[in-house]
Amino acid sequence: MSKKETFEDYYLPRDISWMYFNRRILQEAQKENIPLLERMSFLGIYSNNLDEFFRVRVATQSRIAECEDKNAKREQEEAKKVLKQIYKLNSKYAKEYENTIVTLNHELRENDIFLLRDNEIDEEQKQFIQSYYYQKLNGFLNPVWFSNLTQIDDQTDEDIYLAVKMTKNDKSKPEYALVELPIRLCGRFLELPTRENRHYLMYMDDVVRCCLSLIFVGMEYEHFEAYSFKFTKDAEMEIDNDLRNGMLQKISKGVKSRKKGEPLRVIYDANMPKDLLKKVLGKLNLDKLDTVLAGGRYQNHRDFMKFPDCGRKDLKYPVWEPILKKDLSGPKSLLAKIQEKDRFIHVPYHTFDSYIRVLQEAAISKEVRGIKTTLYRLAKDSKVVQALICAAHNGKKVTVVIELLARFDEASNINWSKKMQDAGIHVIFGVEGLKVHSKITHIQMRSGQDIACVSTGNFHEGNARTYTDCMLMTSSPTIVQDVENAFQFIERPYTPVRFKELFVSPNDMKRRFVRLINDEIRNQQAGKVAYIKIKINHITDPIMVKKLYEAAKKGVKIDLVVRGNCSLYTDAPCLNDNIHINAIIDRYLEHSRIFIFANGGEEKVFIGSADWMPRNLDNRVEVVTPVYDPEIKEELKRIVEYGLLDTLQGRKVDGSGHNEPWTTDENIPFRSQEALYYYYLEKNKEEENEKEV
Repeated sequence: MSKKETFEDYYLPRDISWMYFNRRILQEAQKENIPLLERMSFLGIYSNNLDEFFRVRVATQSRIAECEDKNAKREQEEAKKVLKQIYKLNSKYAKEYENTIVTLNHELRENDIFLLRDNEIDEEQKQFIQSYYYQKLNGFLNPVWFSNLTQIDDQTDEDIYLAVKMTKNDKSKPEYALVELPIRLCGRFLELPTRENRHYLMYMDDVVRCCLSLIFVGMEYEHFEAYSFKFTKDAEMEIDNDLRNGMLQKISKGVKSRKKGEPLRVIYDANMPKDLLKKVLGKLNLDKLDTVLAGGRYQNHRDFMKFPDCGRKDLKYPVWEPILKKDLSGPKSLLAKIQEKDRFIHVPYHTFDSYIRVLQEAAISKEVRGIKTTLYRLAKDSKVVQALICAAHNGKKVTVVIELLARFDEASNINWSKKMQDAGIHVIFGVEGLKVHSKITHIQMRSGQDIACVSTGNFHEGNARTYTDCMLMTSSPTIVQDVENAFQFIERPYTPVRFKELFVSPNDMKRRFVRLINDEIRNQQAGKVAYIKIKINHITDPIMVKKLYEAAKKGVKIDLVVRGNCSLYTDAPCLNDNIHINAIIDRYLEHSRIFIFANGGEEKVFIGSADWMPRNLDNRVEVVTPVYDPEIKEELKRIVEYGLLDTLQGRKVDGSGHNEPWTTDENIPFRSQEALYYYYLEKNKEEENEKEV
């Protein structure tokens, strides 16, 4: 790295680090030791992530870059610089992505799964497709002539489009039409009849290509060409305090007339003829900062996340059934068990049903007076909400804080809110100006020995099957009281509330984390045990980045497991190799936030909902709780240390974006998720045997 002089030179912009993170997902699709169909899924995740990134983050940077306020010149230049890097990386990764698709398509064929193009089918398969058209597609395909289109961006960017060029033999001018692929109604892939254990699939794109003569029947066209394209719209300006104070006001006054919903990225088939491409781009309202990228034959590969398995379970990950912990099973009341001692689950290794059972018991128990909880994202058929509605029907006082601004889940949350209100639940719609991102539950007991649950992830059954999250269930009076105070803070955000145990943002979380880092620095200088071990999703907050640099320079060993955005460089001067960062991409999405501080030999351990980003620490309601139970502390420490040891699924994070894999002297690969699952499985068996004895 070249010599740097200021902190800003050692601060990697959030959006560049995100590009590096998403490439790590792409790299998983390239690994031969991962089951083939899982690699297809990683391609879909990469594509889906990139769409959301352009909708929100690139849209935000574009708005800043377009700002005309002369006082915002610095921010404008920074945004242009970031956009230039994003587009450069996007172009580079797009080529890598297309090459990966070619490789995986070849491997699919080696495994008797064939993705056929429209020119690769035989007469029997053609007859099957035409029959499918009449039975299913007819009526869902409604072409629009380009000559009648005002602008294409009136359409949704959730879909894929075919630009169709049609000609007749009489040498008349070509005609052009737009066809929206019916993906949401019919899926992206059509399974053709199997032959001799060979599975045949077609993209819906090619199915429609096969049917163009049927769609335009009677119009005497002799030749059809159809090329796919998609576009990504500006979703909204993301306001999360990543900008300096006052920048929001500058932008609101100085930004150009970019509107929510305008396209800012277009990807098209590179083989599209120039006259047709001109038609397409002419109907899109693009700015000079927007991206126009030539791609492959197919766009929007997020559908790979639902790629048909063709019955080939051998090409998927082996099933890991969630474990029902022995200390949370049996006929005894779970509420009573939590009152006896703190309990802990780590999903998806442990079943989320344990939390559901706690709510269901609370809903019917005569010992429970009321339930309060926060909900950020909700499952389609949420058992959590059903339990809360049951509690309300049984006369419990139920309060639910639901975040209506959970991006892309707004409609679902509004729908559930109405159902809960109809059941008599007191629903609070977040806090004006602050997203409620905390994951807390308070169960009020008539005995006075209340219970609190603090989680690192959403109370969401679907997420709990794919996200790694930790939950503490406790009856500790001080923690329970602080959880209740957190609900009071949410209900009355501008009244002073003090917290003894919990770290709560935007109240005092950042200050208390800074104090813990300062304690480690002092202990290091005093010759005491000093280290910091953290597992987290994102670290981009400038103050926290500076404090970690300061601690590392003064000799504090810092070990981080960071899944996504990371603004740290590990080769900054004077760090003396004191910062070690591992990033894990595996079958589960790493989502838990765990914080461990040596504290001179008496470790302090915390879990909670907050990442170290400005939005989490300054502009959201987040909760982090201390953990005191020795056994649970050891479990949390194990999770972090396993993550640090992961050489099979881990990648080096150093600020370069190279995402190099780790090497070990022993050359024995270690996979943290697999090790954790089998550790929990063995531990449960041991507890069962002890119980029988």
